[in-house]
Amino acid sequence: MQHSAVPELAHTDARALHWVATATAVASVVALSSVVQPGSAKAAPPAAGTRTQSAPSAVAPPATTGVDFPLECGPVKVVVKKKAAGDLDGDGRPETVVVAHCDAPMGTPPDAVYVLTQAAEATSPRVVATLVDPKDRLTVTDFTVRAGAVTATLLGYSTSDVPSCCPDVRTGAKWQWNGSAFIRSTPAAAHSV
Repeated sequence: MQHSAVPELAHTDARALHWVATATAVASVVALSSVVQPGSAKAAPPAAGTRTQSAPSAVAPPATTGVDFPLECGPVKVVVKKKAAGDLDGDGRPETVVVAHCDAPMGTPPDAVYVLTQAAEATSPRVVATLVDPKDRLTVTDFTVRAGAVTATLLGYSTSDVPSCCPDVRTGAKWQWNGSAFIRSTPAAAHSV
């Protein structure tokens, strides 16, 4: 078997003059690039009739002050026990979910859960849904708003004979907006006491 001779490649026989020329060329490119800087970038204005999409602005969730909650409390005031915010209907504007009850001087007043919203042009928020009605005699614990859903643990009573101090039923609840109403379901880990 005979090996053919491989011709010498030009860059394999480097001499000092070759390396000096290469170093000079690289130094020139680096020096030139530090002097010549690109101008500031400017976007061209959109053509007439073209819609532009801007980054969504942060919208504050509805406040609870000044809201007329549908609770009949007589001479005592409404107390907001807990609140949490999140975009429940996917419109990019957060809703506020409120756990409220009457400020009773004694006993355990039943809780109510309301959903508040505020339209962009509105001056005050309004109640748009009741998730827990105070007539159901429930106390709300472990309350969260996460990933478009409201979850809570509801403490209640098996009969009307059970004193309001001592709920004997524990139920998990989850509410999600389906496009026209809040649908209640029971989370998988929920159980009764």
